Amino acid sequence: MILTVIGARPQFIKAAVVSEALKQYNIEEIIIHTGQHYDDEMSKVFWEELKIPPISVNLEVGSGSQSFQTAKIMESLDEYILNMKTKPNAVLVYGDTNSTIAAALVASKVNIPIIHIESGLRSFNRTMPEEINRIVTDHLSSLLFCSSKKGVDQLNKEGINENVFNSGDVMFDSVLKFGAIAEKKIKLSEITDSKTSAYSILTMHRPSNTDNQKNLENILSAVKAINQTIIWPLHPRLKSIIQGYQIPVNLKIISPLSYLNMMCLLQNCNKVFTDSGGLQKEAYWLKKPCITLRGETEWTETVESGWNEICGTDAEKIIKSFYKNVPNINQWVPLYGTGNSANFIAKKIYNYLN
Repeated sequence: MILTVIGARPQFIKAAVVSEALKQYNIEEIIIHTGQHYDDEMSKVFWEELKIPPISVNLEVGSGSQSFQTAKIMESLDEYILNMKTKPNAVLVYGDTNSTIAAALVASKVNIPIIHIESGLRSFNRTMPEEINRIVTDHLSSLLFCSSKKGVDQLNKEGINENVFNSGDVMFDSVLKFGAIAEKKIKLSEITDSKTSAYSILTMHRPSNTDNQKNLENILSAVKAINQTIIWPLHPRLKSIIQGYQIPVNLKIISPLSYLNMMCLLQNCNKVFTDSGGLQKEAYWLKKPCITLRGETEWTETVESGWNEICGTDAEKIIKSFYKNVPNINQWVPLYGTGNSANFIAKKIYNYLN
């Protein structure tokens, strides 16, 4: 039996395909929702839409500083594990969130092996909390699954070379599965009443952009200078923050979207502006040019392929990148696996546990 700990939107999406694969190998799974994303539009809707197995408990940690949230998850998760009648054979975590590092630390303290999906990623920017979370979790883990060979190579450089696998990216599995469903079930007109058929997408959630006045103003300034509708599904945390800013007339703010609705929006857009790691990959898989609003990326293969450009918050760079020619679609090649990563991971977990 394994204990899966998740708490943020990207983890819900990945868990949807991995949990399904675990069932195929008769691996019992208990799912813990930390409550890191506690808004129904950011959490509950994913369970309903993606058919994720029911959670055993929601720790309901809510919001707070990085340290407060991590500590709260650790405290609640430690209590839950210590009260379990049967100790888990392993704790499974995804990515680089506070839920990830908290679960890894708790599991290591009670001598439970850790399975880390999306290992080996590095931005080499230790001012990002996510970078610390990745590094520590990787060095505590017993079974590590990387999205590409670069992750395997990075772990090897850090002296981690046992039970390390290039599994590909389970989010690609999700894009293939749920993208096909979105094409059949979702109508664009149900998501946005935008009068134009040409639009791009903006997403932002990192405090380095949203909580920094100069950076946010630079991004909004770039948006204003672009002659196209840009749709921004707004993170609930940002509602109060943006009230003090002048929103460009071409920036259409909408409520957070379910995964299927977001897939539909992505499938029909021209380009993507984002500071999200996951959306950089989703844009690539859907053959949409991406403009990354950060100074670096963990997904360097998307940049090397020409489909992603790192612009940070430099307004001129952002504008220039938008008006660049679209990459040659005939030169697009699959990155991060073939869409069968969840099954690969489930099989390796089965072999590890047995």
